[in-house]
Amino acid sequence: MKMVIGIDSGSTTTKVVQMSEGKVKHYLVLPTGPNSERTATRMLQTAQQECNISADDIATIVATGYGRANISMANKQVTEITCHAKGAASIFPGAQAIIDIGGQDSKIIKIDSTGRVLDFIMNEKCAAGTGRFLDVMCRVLEVGIDDIGPLSLSSSEPVQISSTCTVFAESEVISHVARGTPVEDIVAGICSAISARVYGLGRRILTGCTKIIFTGGVAKNQGIVKGLEDRLGLQLLVPPNPQIVGAIGAAFIGQETLKGEV
Repeated sequence: MKMVIGIDSGSTTTKVVQMSEGKVKHYLVLPTGPNSERTATRMLQTAQQECNISADDIATIVATGYGRANISMANKQVTEITCHAKGAASIFPGAQAIIDIGGQDSKIIKIDSTGRVLDFIMNEKCAAGTGRFLDVMCRVLEVGIDDIGPLSLSSSEPVQISSTCTVFAESEVISHVARGTPVEDIVAGICSAISARVYGLGRRILTGCTKIIFTGGVAKNQGIVKGLEDRLGLQLLVPPNPQIVGAIGAAFIGQETLKGEV
């Protein structure tokens, strides 16, 4: 049985998906590190071993993401916007839009029923509203990244983080720590600031959309999910594994290419 491989080489993590006949058979998520191609190659070898397949069992490889141009083993490179759209539509048919927050950027994508991109906007020049922003704040607060969401939901009086710049926002957080502000209230303020930033970025595209998917590693953060839902006035659709949506889309595009549909 021939496999199609989707590789999403992100700035923070690399995701490898093995797909056969439209079904995800296996996936891996690991830190990208300083050499994106070496990481992707190692992950593909690991996936082959874990699934007991050889290179001859792989029909095609499609790469996407920040480091896609470095994945020389790929038969095709496709933008992350296109792959996220295709992956999200396959998981939630009828979805109208995607909010994706990754390590270094955030993007909002409007799609049609087939997963075709209708419009998008992207923040890639500033860390505010990204996973990088969260990482910086976690270091200041000495809080684990996985603890941010639950802590924020326990807050009774969230602080306001007024700056949209990561450097200035970090100074605000340090000031709150010095004043003895409860950590959960600071964390809730951080989640609210990210939610507000992303909502402001994508409000034009999201207007009128009622079925919105939240993807990327930050989609695991319950505090940001709640912050976005409060601003949108609806419940977001969060995939079980929100980090691998782009790699799933890349694999689907690989299948379509083999069938001559692309």
